[in-house]
Amino acid sequence: MVKAPRKINPDLNYIRFKHFVDGDIIATTDTGDWHFFKPDDFDLLVNGKLDKDSELYKELDGKNFFVNDDMLKRAYEQYQQRMAFTRSGPNLHIIITTLRCNYNCRYCHASRRPMSSDKHDMTPDTAKQVVDFIFKTPNPAVNIEFQGGEPLANWETVEFVIDYAREKNKTENKELAFSLVSNLSLMDDEKMEKLIAEDIFICTSVDGPRELHDHNRPANEGSSYDQTMHWMKRIEEAYAERNLDPKTHHVDVLLTVSRESLSQGKEIVDEYVAMGRNTLHLRPLNPFGFGKAAWNRIGYTTGEFNKFYNETLDYIIELNRRGVEIIERQAAIVLTRVLTNTDPNYMELRSPCGAAIGQLAYNYDGNIFTCDEARMIYEMGDDIFLLGHISDATYESVINHGTTKTMVIASTQDGLPGCADCVWKPYCGVCPVYNYSEQGDIIGQMPGNERCKLMMSQHEKFFSLLKHADDELLEIFKRWTTRRSRDDQGFFGSPQ
Repeated sequence: MVKAPRKINPDLNYIRFKHFVDGDIIATTDTGDWHFFKPDDFDLLVNGKLDKDSELYKELDGKNFFVNDDMLKRAYEQYQQRMAFTRSGPNLHIIITTLRCNYNCRYCHASRRPMSSDKHDMTPDTAKQVVDFIFKTPNPAVNIEFQGGEPLANWETVEFVIDYAREKNKTENKELAFSLVSNLSLMDDEKMEKLIAEDIFICTSVDGPRELHDHNRPANEGSSYDQTMHWMKRIEEAYAERNLDPKTHHVDVLLTVSRESLSQGKEIVDEYVAMGRNTLHLRPLNPFGFGKAAWNRIGYTTGEFNKFYNETLDYIIELNRRGVEIIERQAAIVLTRVLTNTDPNYMELRSPCGAAIGQLAYNYDGNIFTCDEARMIYEMGDDIFLLGHISDATYESVINHGTTKTMVIASTQDGLPGCADCVWKPYCGVCPVYNYSEQGDIIGQMPGNERCKLMMSQHEKFFSLLKHADDELLEIFKRWTTRRSRDDQGFFGSPQ
């Protein structure tokens, strides 16, 4: 138990702290530095009685725990680096080319429409206006991400956006990149050649072994697993024929954890290893779109997911210790924030979050939203996160929109009850759209917020691993937080 301080150390920087599971105390600073304390040492720290000649004092001084000139200079540079995203403007631009899809995924949150529908495709004229708008961003880097529905169901618009954006960029000189999130079932040789020639980052979904994948993601015809595997193999063979580095040129793979996944953690990981994947992302279901309506049938409790996550992460670490290099992406994202000053460009773990200031979503009909999750709320019948229409919106009107400003306030943790004083604040973030969907208010009520419970559990897990890490585990985590060129696009995707 920490003794009540008689006199707070005047040299002590602002810190957040909590008792850890083993009785020690974890404390963090706004620059992301952290330290585990024995209770007696923490008592000495806060009471100003820690010996300034001790090794502990010197270590804490280097971690920005004390206010002095060196700390202020160092902390300023670190904080500037960690918060650089607030000054750059949106770089991720999600284009919904169509809501049509030929799959019937049980957890779909995209509010898909049948393939026979002819009213839910983005036209080339709308796409041209979207691209013109995208290039108004002051951010020197632009990543255009195609989503749906199944974006390949409207290949004409996908191809138009690629060609028009490339042509426009000859004068705009942005760092232009493209991502495609697809189930791959509508791929053909012509599309594949175009995507490879244009260096499009391709991502698909694989939920695990064939039986589990086909259960979660039934196709209109045949096995969705077989279709996905066929085109993954074809695309990666084409990369190899062009002598492209398989570490950077491969089909990225997304995983969504369903109720049926909870008992198959090892089997899912083994499937990814067998596919030759070196990354998987253990993502919970999103309560949006059709997924929200079917939650009682497909959902699970946060506690059930946390148990699954912790056990599966332990297995992934065990495999790494055996020499099998595979990364769990959620852990890599958080550990990047914990162990480095690098922003991993993950919109949901920012303060403020990426809504509007880091990303924008463009619906097939030209409506503009703060993020893709916000667009899903619109498809559920609520336009609260709508920022305007591409026909008359300007970059200034979108960025200065009242909703944009409100989202920034609602996701800046320093002013949020339950977040401002949380020890995990330097590494975490909130999602106002999730809060609105689940709790009816963009300001989350954290004591009952299921996403907060999930994040709390994950941070406890990561820091427990760090606290007891040997050199081998630290080296594994170092590999996990090393980024490669095509990973820097900021792409982490949504399930299709």
